[in-house]
Amino acid sequence: MLQRMSGVFIGALFGTVFVIANAHDPLNPTIGVALRVLAVLTFAGLLALALRAGRRGGAAVGGPQASQESWYGGKFGFVVAAEVVLMIGGNLALRGAGAPAETAVAWIALIVGLHFLALTAVWKRRSIAVPGTALTALGVIGLGMAATSAVAWVPFVSGVLSGVALLGGSAYAVTHAYRATVRP
Repeated sequence: MLQRMSGVFIGALFGTVFVIANAHDPLNPTIGVALRVLAVLTFAGLLALALRAGRRGGAAVGGPQASQESWYGGKFGFVVAAEVVLMIGGNLALRGAGAPAETAVAWIALIVGLHFLALTAVWKRRSIAVPGTALTALGVIGLGMAATSAVAWVPFVSGVLSGVALLGGSAYAVTHAYRATVRP
């Protein structure tokens, strides 16, 4: 369970970071603070629930335990390496083309979403396609918004909402694992 949960927590952590880093202007400052606090509390709650499930001897999220090689082997490494190259290269290209600074978070959301979609095939877990599709769409929407007068809202759309999608996907996985520990 720990191996599978590590991926869930990486997603939840990055979801929290997406919210913390992007819940700012043009949002009302009170709403921004509330979103940040809610993201941190959600992350803490997910961690507590997962630890409780682990103590109860819960099953792995999504089914039978897979070997570590199948989860974090060569294909996973290739997907992550491609993600890093695309994030850095794409952001440098956008900056070089004179794109607004707000496109950075949209590009990151797009690439992280595509990384989840690639991992859907590698891990053969359709459940991660949901946040993958959401982040990909929010990244594309943000990139489109960057060319309009709504550019100031790109961090909210591609950042905060992507964080919510990651936290939501993580919450689904953790609650599924927890429920498996309380079933007779």
